[in-house]
Amino acid sequence: MDIKNYITVAGYATLREELHNLVTKERPHYVHLVNWAASNGDRSENADYQYGKKKLREIDQRIHQLTKKIEHAEVVDPTSHQGSDKVFFGATVSILRNQEQEQTVTIVGQDEINPESNKISWTSPLAKNLLRKNLGDSFMFTSPQGREEVEIIEISYEY
Repeated sequence: MDIKNYITVAGYATLREELHNLVTKERPHYVHLVNWAASNGDRSENADYQYGKKKLREIDQRIHQLTKKIEHAEVVDPTSHQGSDKVFFGATVSILRNQEQEQTVTIVGQDEINPESNKISWTSPLAKNLLRKNLGDSFMFTSPQGREEVEIIEISYEY
């Protein structure tokens, strides 16, 4: 991995929980299903067996991915910056776009992105422009809608 895998404490806990669930519940369930299906005879036309083997491959692949992500994760506690007027990883930032549209985003790790809850990656263009800026700072930002003036109106660290 050539880019650091920064992640919040909450995001790290979510990855570990997913890994734990796959290893202790999902995988054993499908191992049991495949063993049962294999005991029924001809495997070449056994849909339960074929589906179970496919599902096991998917689970094993996800377990491998999660293990690597967890191994390389750099956990950052956003609350360590509580009260700061500067934007760091994990900040929830309210911005004003073109002096009319207010938006609030939270800067999180790659594995925590969630557009519905305005969680953006620290590597996204907007986050890169926000990082290390101070409360009240303004800057020009090129978005898909065109060039915009962005002003930072509030910074908090809530996790």
